[in-house]
Amino acid sequence: MLNRLPTTIRRRALMGASLGAVIALPLGAAPATHKPIVFPRDAGAHPDHAIEWWYVTGYVLGEAADVTYGFQVTFFRSRVPRTQNMKSSLAARQLIFAHAAVTDVKGQKLWHDQRLARSSGAEPGLNPSDSAWAGTTDTQVRLGDWSLSRKGADLQAVIQAKDFAIVVTLTESQPVLLQGDRGLSQKGPDATQTSYYYSLPQLQVQGHLELQGKRHTVGAGSTAWLDHEWSQQIMPPLAVGWDWMGINLFDGSALTAFRLRDKDGNAVWDGGSFRANDRLFTFHRGDVTFKPQRSWKSPLSRASYPVEWIVRTPADFYTVRALVDNQEMDSRASTGAIYWEGLCNVWDSNQRLVGRGYLEMTGYASPMRL
Repeated sequence: MLNRLPTTIRRRALMGASLGAVIALPLGAAPATHKPIVFPRDAGAHPDHAIEWWYVTGYVLGEAADVTYGFQVTFFRSRVPRTQNMKSSLAARQLIFAHAAVTDVKGQKLWHDQRLARSSGAEPGLNPSDSAWAGTTDTQVRLGDWSLSRKGADLQAVIQAKDFAIVVTLTESQPVLLQGDRGLSQKGPDATQTSYYYSLPQLQVQGHLELQGKRHTVGAGSTAWLDHEWSQQIMPPLAVGWDWMGINLFDGSALTAFRLRDKDGNAVWDGGSFRANDRLFTFHRGDVTFKPQRSWKSPLSRASYPVEWIVRTPADFYTVRALVDNQEMDSRASTGAIYWEGLCNVWDSNQRLVGRGYLEMTGYASPMRL
């Protein structure tokens, strides 16, 4: 198995995991020192945790197998501490936010929308006045007529925004990927700076997008990625934001890389993972570096975002390049943040186009607060 992995990972794995640099875990291993992630329950909401999100990002191939669109669907749940002991069934114990976007590659334009609503935290159907809720037994999140929910073995995302719509079915083609220590992902030097975190890479996509009234069928080869993460405290005190990428490689592998960044642009923490040939390699502190190559300045926020990176990981050195520079999201009407979330192509160290996915950059317009 090691002989089929990239040379850099193979070399480090043979040197021994005792150095703490790369840990190889068989798929399906259960956590030994923390609460195991169990499905389908943990695909649902965790209302006792402070913050949670379900992130779906993907791309749509055109008839000529070229990339025509990218899409993002995100639902956030936030626990409101001061309302937890209120007796009223109408108390806003939880807040539900949602962001959605379509990247028009040919038109070089990002279309995006956002929503926010209070939820009593009751299970679906128990409080008819709720227009927003997140179920706790499986993936089932709704905010008005926006939703992400389990439909049989698949997931379905439905977004009806002013200028665009996203109606897609997501079919798993690979087992769940447990990030970090079998689902517990370290985000800082303190033991409390962790999140529960799993991914579903290489999702197959069917359905359609609508852009200004014109429907576009999602064809074969279109691929998506889902992240689900929940935490009590996800950022160490010195961090102002993060850089993250989730990349579906064309050979079926999956690459995750992230760093949390201080106000001077230095890494407070970093990590990620690489999965290939049914083996998961988890990156540890110091394994991942992000080196900016080219920046774009937003006319809206005046923030400067690196839209091309060289990202070093134990798997390889990758060049990550945005397909559209302006993929900045202004979510001040919901989560309060301005951030960059966009579709990117990825090249390996031999300058071969090897994958495609999404890059997220936060804390550039102002410090991120969760």
